[in-house]
Amino acid sequence: MKTGSLMFIMFVAVSLALGFGEKKYGKALTLKQVTKISDILAEPEKYNGKDVLVEGKIVDVCQKKGCWIKLAGESEDQVIQIKVEDNVIVFPKDGKGKIARAEGKVVAKEYSVKELIARAKHEAEEQGKPFDEKSITKPQTIVRVDGVGAVIKD
Repeated sequence: MKTGSLMFIMFVAVSLALGFGEKKYGKALTLKQVTKISDILAEPEKYNGKDVLVEGKIVDVCQKKGCWIKLAGESEDQVIQIKVEDNVIVFPKDGKGKIARAEGKVVAKEYSVKELIARAKHEAEEQGKPFDEKSITKPQTIVRVDGVGAVIKD
């Protein structure tokens, strides 16, 4: 019995060392220091155009093509979208609730009301959710990360 327990412990240790329990998407992560999502959202102009590594719980996933995930920062009201090129990286549609690290370039862009309505309508269609155009009344800066690679922990 001791041999079986020892074998199991060794299997778990080797699995953790080799990265089992996580899946890689896109390019390998190269940055070592995680940038807080709250810091990016608080000062988007400071991070705009910079490469970052972010980490958080997946709170939403594109259900149509798997072309984006949304990560929550320290609290679930601090959310940033990780957008990738269609069909280059496909995030798992059942990824909600898992922890992910993602690397890419921060993009902070001001959108007009018309642009915001088009974006929100498209996202609602992808998610199969209703959308009310009257809910958007003013321009807004949207902050996201154009992702090149990610790791999702199982």
